[in-house]
Amino acid sequence: MARAGVRLGEPELGEDGSAWWLERRPLEGGRTAIVRAGEDMTPPEFNVRTRVHEYGGAAWLLSGDTVFFSHWDDQRLYRLDPGGSAVPITPEGPYRYADGRALPDGTAIVCIRETHGAGEPLNEVVRIPADGSGPPEPIASGRDFYAAPRPGPDGRDLCWLCWEHPNMSWDGCELWVGERRVAGGPDESIWQPEWSPGGELHWVSDRTGWWNLYSESGQVTGERAELGMPLWQFGGSTYAFLEDCTIACTRVDRAVARLHLLRGGRLEDVGLPYTSFGYPHLRARGERLIFVAASPEQEPAVITWSEAEGVSVLRRASDEPLDPALVSIPRAIEFENAGGRTAHAFYYPPASPSFEGPPGERPPLIVQIHGGPTAHATPELEPATIFWTSRGVGVVDVNYGGSTGFGREYRNLLRGSWGVADVEDCIAAARHLASEGEVDGERLAIHGGSAGGYTTLCALAFHPEAFAAGTSYYGVADAAALARDTHKFESRYLDGLIGPWPEAQELYRERSPIHFADRIRAPVLLLQGLEDEVVPPEQAEEMAAALRRSRVPHAVMLFEGEQHGFRRAETIIRALEAELSFYGQVFRFRPADEIEEVRLRTS
Repeated sequence: MARAGVRLGEPELGEDGSAWWLERRPLEGGRTAIVRAGEDMTPPEFNVRTRVHEYGGAAWLLSGDTVFFSHWDDQRLYRLDPGGSAVPITPEGPYRYADGRALPDGTAIVCIRETHGAGEPLNEVVRIPADGSGPPEPIASGRDFYAAPRPGPDGRDLCWLCWEHPNMSWDGCELWVGERRVAGGPDESIWQPEWSPGGELHWVSDRTGWWNLYSESGQVTGERAELGMPLWQFGGSTYAFLEDCTIACTRVDRAVARLHLLRGGRLEDVGLPYTSFGYPHLRARGERLIFVAASPEQEPAVITWSEAEGVSVLRRASDEPLDPALVSIPRAIEFENAGGRTAHAFYYPPASPSFEGPPGERPPLIVQIHGGPTAHATPELEPATIFWTSRGVGVVDVNYGGSTGFGREYRNLLRGSWGVADVEDCIAAARHLASEGEVDGERLAIHGGSAGGYTTLCALAFHPEAFAAGTSYYGVADAAALARDTHKFESRYLDGLIGPWPEAQELYRERSPIHFADRIRAPVLLLQGLEDEVVPPEQAEEMAAALRRSRVPHAVMLFEGEQHGFRRAETIIRALEAELSFYGQVFRFRPADEIEEVRLRTS
C-alpha cells in the first residue's frame, strides 16, 4: 500500500512535446515533486503544494521551459529556469497562490492569491511579474471566492469564476470576462472556462440539470451525463482542444467516466478501457492528449494518447505490478433505501488466488463512504480496497444521494439532509448485499474519511443496530464546531447541507454524533492527523472523550505531521494495520499479518 501510494496528478505537455506531471510520495514524507519524463525537476527540499482553500490544486504551471510552483513550507511562488535554481518571485508574508496561467508573451502570471491575517482570508485574482521584479497587482477582488483566471490567446481578455457565501461553486457561481458577466448565477454551476485556439470562450454549466459544454455561440452538448465536476481543487479540466478543432471530453455516466471526442456536434467514445480520471486534468497539445486514468484492472497511470499513436503509459502509480488474481472487479449495484428511493454503489467481492473463506461462511463487509460529501466513488483498482478484498472482506463503495456523477437533482438530495440521506443509503447498501446472500449481515462495518467519517459516526449513533463496527478517518463529530471553526472555503458549506448557521443550531446539535455517543453500541476506531485545518483534531479527541463517558469500546490514534488526508508511508501503514487489528477483534478472527494490535478501551 505505501509503496504503491504514489499519487499522480496535474499532467502537462511541453511545447517540445515533453510530458510533465506531479508525484506525491508517501516514502518521502508525502512530498510532491514535479517530474519531466520520469526525471525530478524540483530539488528534494521543495514540496509542490498550495494551501489556497486548504484543498489546494494547481500549485504549478509551465511556461515554455520555465516552471513556476508554490512551495508548501512558505507558500511563496518560485521560478525555476532550465539549469538554474528555484528563485522566489513573490514576497514573504501571509500569502498563498494557486491556479496560475502565464500570459501569452510570458511576461507575467495571473493566479489566485489568498491573504491571511485578522478576520476572514481575502481572495483575489492577481497579476505577478514573471521575473519577480514587482509585487503582485490585484486584477479582481471584492467577491468571496475566485478561481480559473484564464488569459485569452492574444493576452487582451481575461476570464475568471467567482462566487459568494453561502454557495459553494457547485451550487452557483459566475463567469466573468473583465467587467462583463458571461454566464452563471446563484443556482447555476460553472466549471472550467477555457479559450479555444481561435479565441472563443467555452465553459461547462449545469443549467439543464447536467454539466454540459457551452460557448459564446451557444450550447455545444446536450448530454444527460456529466462533463464537469465540483470544484474542490483548482486546475481541474474535463475537456481540451485538439489541433484540428476536435474537443476531447471526459463524460461521466452513473459515476463511470469515459474519454470522448466531440465532432460534428456528437460525442464519440474513444474506446479506451479507463473508467476513472480521478480529479481530472485533461490536457492537449497538437493532436496529443495527456491525462491520469485508471480502471478496475489498472492502477492510475500517466497516459498520452492520440488517434495516430494510440496509448502510451508513461508512469504507473506503483513500480510493482499487482498480481491480477488479487484484483477484485467491482459490480455496479442499485438498491432502494428505506424511503423507496434508488441509490447506487460499486461492490468489490473478496478475491484471492491462494485462499478462500470457510465453507458456508459469508464474508464480512465494509461499507465505504467517499469524502466531500459532494464527490463520488469511481470504479478503479485502488490498493486500499484490494487490501481488504484480498483478506476476505467485501467492500461496497456507496454513491449515496448527494453524490456527483448522477446529475444536479441527485446531487441536491443532500441539501438539508446531510447525516440523514447519506446514512440511509449506506445502511440500505449493506442490507441489500446481506439479503442477496453476498455478505454476513452480522459482520457489517462502516468506514470513511472526512465527510465519510461524519457519515460513519452518524450511522453508529443514530442507527446503533445497523453496524457491528465503525472507523472514522479525520471525520466530523460535531457539526456545529465545524461550522464555527473550519476554514473559509467550507465555512458556509453546511448552510446548504444542514441549515443556516447559527439560526439552525439546534438542528446542528441533532445531527452531531458527539452529543449522542451514549447511543453507540458498536466499537469505534478514530484516526486523525494533528495538523488538520479542515477537521481539527479536537473533534476526534472530544469524540473519544464522549465514547469513554459512555464506556463504548474504542481506540483513538493521533498522527504527528499529518493534515487532512494521510500522506506519509508510516502513517498509511499504521492506520491500515490498526484497522485490520480492530476488525479482527470485533469480528473474532486473527489476522494472518504480523501486526501490532490496537488496544480498545472503554474508560
